[in-house]
Amino acid sequence: MQSNGNGHGPRHVQPLVGIPSARDRSTRYFGLSIYIQNRMYVQGVTHAQGAPITIPLELEETTLRTIYDNLDAIFLPGGEDIDPSRYNEAPHELLGAVDKERDRTEFLLASWAMAENKPLLAICRGAQVMNVVAGGSLYQDITALRPHSEKHDYFPPQFERFRLSHKVEVEAGSRLHELMGPHGIVNSMHHQAVKDLAPSLRAVAWAPDGIVEAVEVEKHPFALGIQWHPEELAPRNDPGMIQVFRAFIEAARQVRLQRC
Repeated sequence: MQSNGNGHGPRHVQPLVGIPSARDRSTRYFGLSIYIQNRMYVQGVTHAQGAPITIPLELEETTLRTIYDNLDAIFLPGGEDIDPSRYNEAPHELLGAVDKERDRTEFLLASWAMAENKPLLAICRGAQVMNVVAGGSLYQDITALRPHSEKHDYFPPQFERFRLSHKVEVEAGSRLHELMGPHGIVNSMHHQAVKDLAPSLRAVAWAPDGIVEAVEVEKHPFALGIQWHPEELAPRNDPGMIQVFRAFIEAARQVRLQRC
């Protein structure tokens, strides 16, 4: 693609980034069934010059695939726990709310993106989706099943979403290391975590207690799962988190340019 003389060259191309919806379970909409999504995820994409597209749930697979085929990247956000039947476990008593339809939608999108080299950025639950899709499993509750671990569930409203909760160490040579360096201090809003790492994934960041904090897909152009919430830290001028979004959108832009 060449510039048209109006400043709209390759660097100004905005790739289309699909963000799956969640469901509003409250009663504030008078019984209406509402799809929702956190605006901070949308802003993370738009501030990096991507064009976000919210994907509804409850679509037939062929319809979902049509949407996917027209996207340049997939962004998997945080949210509910994953149904443990997805990794062949019975529900633990501390398992939180699950949404099987959201699992179905996100598992399809993640499996396609991981298999077909479409850029993928996955946050919190999204990183766990990546691991389970690829054959891994989860601690259904860190405190109960890994009692020597430190606290990871700094949930609102008791704690602010951008609260810096613990350090992470990042593996040299990883994509994440290129973006944020060898370590950082991150926020933490999860009670589940990677237990058995999927064979095709590489753990690339850890909390001080050994909990996996980031994963990447080997030999994929850009498939990164982050357990913390960079969308809350990038607006507070965290350079590494800003770079995560910029690198993701740049990978998506390259897909858009190839399609053009």
